[in-house]
Amino acid sequence: MKGVNIFLADGFEDVEALATNDVLRRGGVDTTLVALTDDPIVESSHGVWVTAEAFLPELDTDHAGTTAEDVMIFPGGMPGSKTLASCSPLIELMRAHYAAGGSVAAICAAPGLVLSQLEGVWDGTPFTCFEGFQDCLIAKGARFTPAPAVRSGRIVTGRSAGHAVAFGLELLRGLKGDEVADKVRHAMYLD
Repeated sequence: MKGVNIFLADGFEDVEALATNDVLRRGGVDTTLVALTDDPIVESSHGVWVTAEAFLPELDTDHAGTTAEDVMIFPGGMPGSKTLASCSPLIELMRAHYAAGGSVAAICAAPGLVLSQLEGVWDGTPFTCFEGFQDCLIAKGARFTPAPAVRSGRIVTGRSAGHAVAFGLELLRGLKGDEVADKVRHAMYLD
């Protein structure tokens, strides 16, 4: 699967999905909002309806030529994170995507619920997430840090809704470099 895709399930955290999307698009990254079903309307955890641009059942699952610049992004929120984590086709796609050389990113509850389903990648890997969702990754050997956003190779994690912009900037830094990320940061008056 190619591109930068943000996966939305009913109950996703508004800020974590949309601020991340906004930061990436400001930096020139072509993102796609992907619904888990063929229903284009996905409702956030705070009752905001967002129109998806693509649907999981219709995604190209060919992983030939996948690189670290192809990213699957999972926002947190409840029950959105639990829905993402229990979606077998999505988890299978994530595992194949990562194995093929793609990147994965998650924020809030999603690192602990979704990314924890990746096997054999956590020994010593630093990560962050919302307090209370770190235990399953720690049990796999990962190292928790309460930083706003953490990059470890092809894995990026974010702490919470309050750190969604930092998470988006960390993703942008990995995709477009320091100069672009710094320009977006400055344009958003975060300096």
